Amino acid sequence: MIKFLDLKAINDSFEPELSNAIKRVLDSGWYLLGNEVKAFEQEYSNYIGTKHCIGVANGLDALRLIFKAYIVLGEMQEGDEIIVPANTYIASILAVSDNRLKPVLVEPDIHTYNIDPFKIEDKITSRTKGIMIVHLYGQNAMYPEIQKLVDKYNLKLIEDNAQASGAHYGEKRTGGLGDAAGNSFYPGKNLGALGDAGAVTTDDDNLATVIRAMANYGSSKKYVNDYQGLNSRLDEIQAAILRVKLSRLDGDNQRRREIARFYIENIKHPDIILPQVSDWVSNVFHIFTIRCKQRDKLQNYLSDQDIQTLIHYPIPPHKQQAYKEWNKFNIPITEKIHEEILSLPISPVMSQQDVEKACNVINCF
Repeated sequence: MIKFLDLKAINDSFEPELSNAIKRVLDSGWYLLGNEVKAFEQEYSNYIGTKHCIGVANGLDALRLIFKAYIVLGEMQEGDEIIVPANTYIASILAVSDNRLKPVLVEPDIHTYNIDPFKIEDKITSRTKGIMIVHLYGQNAMYPEIQKLVDKYNLKLIEDNAQASGAHYGEKRTGGLGDAAGNSFYPGKNLGALGDAGAVTTDDDNLATVIRAMANYGSSKKYVNDYQGLNSRLDEIQAAILRVKLSRLDGDNQRRREIARFYIENIKHPDIILPQVSDWVSNVFHIFTIRCKQRDKLQNYLSDQDIQTLIHYPIPPHKQQAYKEWNKFNIPITEKIHEEILSLPISPVMSQQDVEKACNVINCF
């Protein structure tokens, strides 16, 4: 069986460092808001290239807290509009609507699956206060055209960097391109904890101060609550685990690129559309996606050959019951992607033999 993502094998590859890190926390007797979290925040902010990193409970909370803090700071208010990609995981959109802001959906580029920078300006109104870019599947979503719009209309640029830790845009890393970014360390991510975990990265001192307090019940001093906050904190064990894994992230991402390059060079089936890669360092291949009009048939065929695949994602956000007011929207490029997309196995511990087998099996479809 070629697993889609063998998390046990990935975590085993970090032993005994992971076990030692967990024991270090247990021996310290300190489990929340301690030295491991402080150290990870410093190390991750150095890695991303931002002044601040605030550890939180998960990636969705990271995004929620960014918008919540902007509202507290008076930068946004209920009913303001945020441009978001129509083709994304629903968490990106939940973070906006959770704060009673209005998500405005923009179609992706069919070649990158990320937001189409040339379709954004038509959706900007007097109520638009920000653009959220999502570095989907691990591929940088930033373009010069987006920065021009941010500058022209004085908008906030928020990054959903949940899938792209380590990706680049020019000399900078994603997660450090805009005003603030939400990062996820869900176990299956390129930088994955052993449970839910996330962080906000930003250069904005005021925003960082508010988010840090908001994530801790709205308190920067014990039992003194300045805001109506949340309980959303990165714990010491997850921080210690992430410190171990961060040291190997660039190497692990490079292995993902090698597998992706092999797939692209060796999958030769006429019915399969492969990713288009113009800049290899801009993509960390959190997910390797192909498209096929016979997607379900292909997935069943691969399953019969003991190759696990997943669909990211079977139902687009505008077709979900959670946003039933959007169900009749006509968003054809997004819908086409969701009907045809299939994710192949990829991970830093995947053997070359398994990569080659996957290519050969696909070519015989």
